[in-house]
Amino acid sequence: MRPLLWLAVVASLAACSAGPASQESASPQVTVLQKIPHDTGAFTQGLELVDGVLYEGTGLEGESTMRALDPATGEVRKKVDLPQELFGEGITVVGPRIWQLTWRNGFAIERDRGTLAETRRIAYEGEGWGLCLANDRLIMSDGSAKLAFRDPATFAETGSVQVTRDGQPLTQLNELECVNGAVWANVWKSDEIVRIDPKTGKVTTTVNLASLRPSETGEEDVLNGIAAIPGTDEFLVTGKNWPSIFRVRFTGVRQD
Repeated sequence: MRPLLWLAVVASLAACSAGPASQESASPQVTVLQKIPHDTGAFTQGLELVDGVLYEGTGLEGESTMRALDPATGEVRKKVDLPQELFGEGITVVGPRIWQLTWRNGFAIERDRGTLAETRRIAYEGEGWGLCLANDRLIMSDGSAKLAFRDPATFAETGSVQVTRDGQPLTQLNELECVNGAVWANVWKSDEIVRIDPKTGKVTTTVNLASLRPSETGEEDVLNGIAAIPGTDEFLVTGKNWPSIFRVRFTGVRQD
């Protein structure tokens, strides 16, 4: 074999060998920093940490609640039940208020943040899944690849973006968390959390949290619930009916 050809073959083999290792090393990893008790009766739909209070919205007809938890211990400090016929979904805090979605009931519930009491209802079309606040607008998911932008005071839709991963629509977007200009989203019935650029709809990072799944879980007991810890690069994550909330840090996350 000619020397130049041999060098080319060696270089090619080296590149092939290095490829998978390079991709693997670039894959985001999750580091568990703390485990916090979590009510296994909580079918978690929304999670948000504000001013030292962990707010949690739970679902299922006849079991839906709005809760205020101690983030250090998981203790339920305050809880209100939704009417039996309602199926609670995602939540977000907006100043002195909390918005809580309903799945197929067709309206969002506005609550007083201090008492958790319902103050009004605003109708919307389609299903309600996840919700978060990004500066001066709400961002809402409905189980499709669409993220809708809404006015935080009136709940009126003001625009939308289609979410894609590797050029393909990414559906089943569930619980949302807005932080540092990005939207983090649970992907329903998967162990994945994705980071989305709300300007383009493109997924910029996918983190697999399969290592956190409890050994004994039902089909519906999936990863759902992500709350950024203000002033840090950490998150609180949990799942429906999980026995723990995990304080985690994601490493190797692309910054583009």
